[in-house]
Amino acid sequence: MSIIQNIRERGAWIIFGIIAIALIAFILQDGIGRKRGANDTSTLGKVNGEVINKTEFDEKLDIQLQQYASQGVKREQMIGYLWEQEVTRLLFKSESDKLGITVGTKELSDVLFGNESPFKQEFTDKTTGEFKVNDAKNSIAQIKKSKNKDQIKQIEKFYIEPSIENRIRNKYQALVVKGVQVPKWLVEKQYADLNNISSINFVHVPYTTISDSSIKVSNEEIAAYLKENPAAYQIEETSRNIGYIGFSAAPTSADSLNTKNEITALKEAFKAAPDAAVYLNKVGSEIPYYNSYISKKTLQIPNKDSVLSVGVGNTYGPYVDGKNYTIAKVLGVKQWPDSTSVRHILIATNNPQNGQQIKDDSSAKKLIDSISAAIKGGANFEALCAQYSDDGGSKAKGGNLGMFAQAQMVPAFNDFAFDNSVGTKGVIKTDFGYHYVEILKQTAKGPAYKIAYLSKPITPSNETITAASTAAAQFASTSKDVKSFNENAVKLGKQVLPATGIKVNDFEIQGLGETRQLVRWTYEKNVNDVSEPIELGDTYIVAVITAEDKAGLASVDAAKPQVEGIIRDQKKADKIKPSLKGNTLEAIAASSKALVQKADSLSFTYSMIPGLGNEPKLIGAAFNKSLVNKVSAPIAGNSGVFVLSVNNVSAKQAQQELNFFKDETLNRTRSSLFRSNASLKKIAKIEDNRSRIF
Repeated sequence: MSIIQNIRERGAWIIFGIIAIALIAFILQDGIGRKRGANDTSTLGKVNGEVINKTEFDEKLDIQLQQYASQGVKREQMIGYLWEQEVTRLLFKSESDKLGITVGTKELSDVLFGNESPFKQEFTDKTTGEFKVNDAKNSIAQIKKSKNKDQIKQIEKFYIEPSIENRIRNKYQALVVKGVQVPKWLVEKQYADLNNISSINFVHVPYTTISDSSIKVSNEEIAAYLKENPAAYQIEETSRNIGYIGFSAAPTSADSLNTKNEITALKEAFKAAPDAAVYLNKVGSEIPYYNSYISKKTLQIPNKDSVLSVGVGNTYGPYVDGKNYTIAKVLGVKQWPDSTSVRHILIATNNPQNGQQIKDDSSAKKLIDSISAAIKGGANFEALCAQYSDDGGSKAKGGNLGMFAQAQMVPAFNDFAFDNSVGTKGVIKTDFGYHYVEILKQTAKGPAYKIAYLSKPITPSNETITAASTAAAQFASTSKDVKSFNENAVKLGKQVLPATGIKVNDFEIQGLGETRQLVRWTYEKNVNDVSEPIELGDTYIVAVITAEDKAGLASVDAAKPQVEGIIRDQKKADKIKPSLKGNTLEAIAASSKALVQKADSLSFTYSMIPGLGNEPKLIGAAFNKSLVNKVSAPIAGNSGVFVLSVNNVSAKQAQQELNFFKDETLNRTRSSLFRSNASLKKIAKIEDNRSRIF
């Protein structure tokens, strides 16, 4: 993250401080349990009859998007995340209501002003780390004057209500978890199993001794298997599959040449322009003008050496830079350090992110001039910074921003820090306000360049776009179903690409990226329907719905890739078992042209066997004491058929005491209960209307 982004984010503490204070005010105004959304009519969904209101959902969504904007979180990602949050919240609310679990006023005060306080950070001493509870409570007198209802409403939704809900959820989970016990007999058996080892001799006949092509598996057999094993093949959510082909509308070589000629025609005027910024603003450029210098080491552009070699006032290009043709003009060169370190005191005038004024310009200028004069007179920089600086992120460090590279600050700040020598002090103005800055440290100097870029995108011509859209439309009109779709694709020499597992609320399709329009179409139409051309980037997509996997027991087609191999191995096992002749492992090995093998130190809790893989049935039989020195019946495993004889089952030295193992087992069992809300979702009645709204 760039330093300038850090500065912008640090400025947010000013806004948040006001919000935290308003939060305390809300507590005193008996905000607990306030009813909301009485007039809202738009229902995004329901959980056990409790409504997820669309208006309130959007409010939460907008605020969360603002909070995570710097992390590049997309709206569609946040919709899914927030939906799951709301479902989980209502699931636990439903269960807690049944049990009468509540949070009283005193308890809520303990939550809000205790160790888990949602605004603890804002009232924590940066030096000592102490949470100033009294400072937070004493702020109440100032807050009562606040009449910002919108702000208080946001505080309620994003701080008060989550605090209440988290406490109720913790109480509910504690009730359930503490009620879970593990039977003594089960613990003792697991402990014994853990501390036993087995040694066996066995014969293994792999399934690979019979070719797959000789074993046929019918759809009826797959259906019967699914009916016998329904729990293992449940589809939680309906999904659909499509096939699609694309018709490219990307720029052709002729389009590229047209763009090159267009920008070449501007080259001389660009070179002669006395003010590059004014000229670029007039003709437009894909690369924004940066009115400062960047070191040669930091500069990341194509043909860098060629660009820098033309000299100040000259141009280089046009050259291809990504999807653009670009002409570079060298405006100047200086000797600058690669990185520098400064400390500063900020007197903020406004927040550039939302435009909110923090202090009027005249007052800010007077204050920063007074600070400058005081420091010149011998005043302590750190003390003044702690008292006056509005940069919450650096004031605890005496205003020190650490080392940063070129072009990571706003231009005025950047130029002062790099264009002056160590020890220089002064006042500068930026979009954030007025800064008193002192340069502390710099690396060795090297050439830094100011370069302007005239950049034009390589775009497709109308003819290119028309040709692609026409071809796509003709294909769509002649393709009526999956069969004709595939036939027409073959005629055009195009490969039909599959996209599977598309769910109704998806925003992206694997292979195509973000395409909510196509997802909507997939669920508005039926299997075998063919779409009209859909424009995605520089491609026109035509799709056909090939299949649907409905929630519930998987269909034969959906389960076939998994189940067919299982049934085939079962049939192979049925063929192999009768061929295993003899009363000893040696005789059985001879009849099956196999070897007698040995496996030592097998553990009941670990079913992987070197050279064989995962064989739980074989491991289970290895601890059957009735098979000691006896030959087992054939066992159909994962990789083949086994016959074994147990040499011995013995105890090994225990790694932990029984009581410790008991406690660990109990804790592990309890903690597994709330790793997800899946169990509550299975028994809940959930109505999801997102697909009709987003």
